[in-house]
Amino acid sequence: MSIEGPDDLEMLRRIGAIVARARDAMLAEVRAGVTTAELDEVGRDVLVTNGARSAPQLAYGFPGWTCISVNDELAHGIPSPSKVLREGDLVNVDVSAELDGYWADTGASAPVGTVAPKLRQLLWSTREAQAEAMAVARAGQPLNQIGAVIERKAKKHGFKVVRTLGGHGVGRHIHEPPHVSNVFEKRDKTVLWEGLVLTIEPFLTTRAIDVIEADDGWTLRTPDGSVGAQFEHTFVVTKDRPIVLT
Repeated sequence: MSIEGPDDLEMLRRIGAIVARARDAMLAEVRAGVTTAELDEVGRDVLVTNGARSAPQLAYGFPGWTCISVNDELAHGIPSPSKVLREGDLVNVDVSAELDGYWADTGASAPVGTVAPKLRQLLWSTREAQAEAMAVARAGQPLNQIGAVIERKAKKHGFKVVRTLGGHGVGRHIHEPPHVSNVFEKRDKTVLWEGLVLTIEPFLTTRAIDVIEADDGWTLRTPDGSVGAQFEHTFVVTKDRPIVLT
């Protein structure tokens, strides 16, 4: 969507703050021995308390309040009481929700206890790629510069970018145009405009550039077992610094 006035911005700030609060509450509970179902309950409680509805449930009938993915699972992991976090894992929580017709989306990856140095670097590089890409997403600039920044960051630190996953427009629904590629798309001539509401969510991995769907029909994982990370914010494009909503 594109913001048409202060009321739109205020409502987006409200739902953005709620999903960010749920994300942070879930991350605060990440530790060895916790199940992904228990983390999902934390996110659920924040959404329900604030009157928000789970976006993946509302839009797609997803079997969880949030998406929680571990290690080689990159996206859409189903929360489960049988999936227990272990020391050395990477876990990603992705929280999206709707409130009074406005939608926002955010995500972050975190270590479970002490992780291998390469995985610490993966987390840092992915977070930095998201921040640097968001900083270049200014009105009047090409959309494809977002992917160019993410690709350069990944290559510099020896990681790969998953080409088939990316960010998106958001605001009136969970997934809206335009698609925000995490790699440079030369043929994409889209120019960003002021007031556009987007997510940027790079998926970096230790080896894979693609994902496959698991047998559960939801979870997207790397085909070679390599580990990935994701960070995501919803923000508003301006002529200068982005207005980060999450």
